[in-house]
Amino acid sequence: MSPLSLIMMSVLALLLSACAGRPGPEVLAPVAATTPGARLVTVYVATTRERIVPGQNVFTNGRAPNLNYAEFTISIPPRHRAGDIEWPGSTPDPATSFVTVRQTALDEATFLKRIGSGAARGRRDVGVFVHGYNTNFQEALFRLAQLSADTQPDTTPVLFAWSSEAAITGYVADKDAVTYSRDYLAHVLSVLAGERSVRQVTVAGHSMGAWLTMETLRQFHLQRKNGTVDRLQVVLAAPDIDIDVFRTQVAAVGPMSPPLTILVSKDDRALAISSRLSGGRERVGTLDVTDPRVQDVARRADLRVIDISTVNASDPFNHNRFITFAAIYSSVVTDSRRGDPLRQAGAFVFNAAGTALATPFNLVGRALAGE
Repeated sequence: MSPLSLIMMSVLALLLSACAGRPGPEVLAPVAATTPGARLVTVYVATTRERIVPGQNVFTNGRAPNLNYAEFTISIPPRHRAGDIEWPGSTPDPATSFVTVRQTALDEATFLKRIGSGAARGRRDVGVFVHGYNTNFQEALFRLAQLSADTQPDTTPVLFAWSSEAAITGYVADKDAVTYSRDYLAHVLSVLAGERSVRQVTVAGHSMGAWLTMETLRQFHLQRKNGTVDRLQVVLAAPDIDIDVFRTQVAAVGPMSPPLTILVSKDDRALAISSRLSGGRERVGTLDVTDPRVQDVARRADLRVIDISTVNASDPFNHNRFITFAAIYSSVVTDSRRGDPLRQAGAFVFNAAGTALATPFNLVGRALAGE
């Protein structure tokens, strides 16, 4: 690693020192207590992580030779604030924090049966979340529970948890881990898209998880599995993808319907560091939608690029804006008689007026690349 890379990694480690108190496997232990007004979210899991003990849902950062499946029910506290995860303390209290109330190890057949049956409360739309770099299993699981509670309660949430090192210094190891996980994500999306009871599969890939998502789409194309791709709606949030690599991926995948959606922020500091570690190569997540070249590519490649820089960030790196955006945009679409106000391809700016989710927001999808 070059001296500059070592310096940048050290800076990143210092800036993220607050992560020292990250949640461990103890938050997965079921809590028997309940509280009035709490919401229950059931999350289904497919993971390339190894289990510490067969049949138990405690996972390492090791790479399993086969997919492991699980089901978790998470209780969301009555006074939950949209966008936040109220982490439990040493004594989990469902009145004030997220807590695990049930968990089960599954095999693939049971995983699919529960998603497509009454066990999933009759819901037929599925949302698959592919997390990013430096994320442990508990963080990914509770993040998806939060996103599900705040955005699409009628969509069955599925977490694809790849074996991130969950360490600042694990960037290269995480790159290897997502590469290892490509076939496994392809398998999960294939079986979900093939389920008759599943109407639509939405895939949201964040950061390095966006690279894994695009590589999987490319693999479908090379294997001529266009029928699977046709069942997918894909969102890339703050994608940590080299811009030239992305061009080749998009060229292979081709146009999607609805268009492939990319959420970007020019001031994403995490991606700025990634760019420097990569020799100054631009990342897709920092595209400038006011650039005529970006507008032209978005239109010709049938992409939907949305600048969400006006949305409040939940982290000091402006890397997790998708969390706030998801809640805002879900309410906009729900309240709109036209449905999704940004249905077409092009480059857009998402203009949010206000400073908190409780404040009404106005969506002014300013098309920059044609209507």
